[in-house]
Amino acid sequence: MLRRDFGKIVGLLAVSQEMAFAQASKVDAPAGAVMINANENPMGPCKEALDALHSIAAQGGRYLFSEGEKVQQLLADQEGLKTDHVRIYPGSSAPLHQTVLAFCSPARALVMGDPGYEAGASAAEVVGAPVVRVPLTKSYAHDVKAMAAVANAGVIYITNPNNPTGTATPKADIEWLVANKPQGSIVMLDEAYMHIAPNPQFNSALVAADKDIVILRTFSKVYGMAGLRAGAVLARPDLIGKLDRFSNNGMLPITGMAAASASLQAKGLVEERRKIIGDIREDVFAYLRKKNLQYVPSVTNCFMVDTGRPANDVILAMRRENVYIGRRWPVWPTHVRVTVGTAGEMEKFKAAFSKVLSV
Repeated sequence: MLRRDFGKIVGLLAVSQEMAFAQASKVDAPAGAVMINANENPMGPCKEALDALHSIAAQGGRYLFSEGEKVQQLLADQEGLKTDHVRIYPGSSAPLHQTVLAFCSPARALVMGDPGYEAGASAAEVVGAPVVRVPLTKSYAHDVKAMAAVANAGVIYITNPNNPTGTATPKADIEWLVANKPQGSIVMLDEAYMHIAPNPQFNSALVAADKDIVILRTFSKVYGMAGLRAGAVLARPDLIGKLDRFSNNGMLPITGMAAASASLQAKGLVEERRKIIGDIREDVFAYLRKKNLQYVPSVTNCFMVDTGRPANDVILAMRRENVYIGRRWPVWPTHVRVTVGTAGEMEKFKAAFSKVLSV
């Protein structure tokens, strides 16, 4: 690829990303508003992570590449992978886009669930790749057989649990998809929300077996580090190498890396947060059932609820109550996505939702 072509793609990608994410979660809200529109973790970083980033901040004038290498080794050890099967990034958004750029083209489509996380589609647009949206199954899982039937697939993208529905696709289905996908395609599996699920089923073994799969991980969700930026790719070295063509692999933020290392080593942290989020989520579901409101049975920190009216009208009405909820998806025009916030935030959500919907 010529240098000018690379620069053009990177520039277009930056614009595409900015547009996508500005629409997704960037809102101007007044002080004190309940912000449950973006899939964040209001608990923030754990104490161990805060202590680590405070300790290293004074060395911010140095290129401490070793901090990223520590995260890489820790994650590789915990996942049972060789070190060269793990690549650390400042979050998982960049490698998500890079995977689409590397394996999609006008002749090779991005295949994704509908509704599903839209960021990959913006990268597909940059390279002129078609986007095939496959409806979820009746149980809100990815329809892996329908996805595998797309003969010109370049990337088959599965977010598990799914964003925005918060629902999981069985591990057996993902294994079947990897074994039966179209020749020359890869599976991109985004496990951003899996740590929060009650019975998490990770798929690192498929990477260890050198399958055609790229797994995305992030510290933004259960670890509460959305603003600190830390993420990872688990994949064969040759696949990672193809992603590297669209990244300069520069210096990683040492505060984010120190916090990530500390988070990976914090005993019982994931289990504790999984229970806290799960208890709050189930309390909100009990409220929705009491009000006879239909919702998608999420297993993570976001869910979709059917408002029975145009979703945008409800979103705007909720903002007038100083509660900011997530956006709508075209395929489900009366549904809104809601992030699971703190117990106090969800009490305010329930009060505002009852008022807006008159339930």
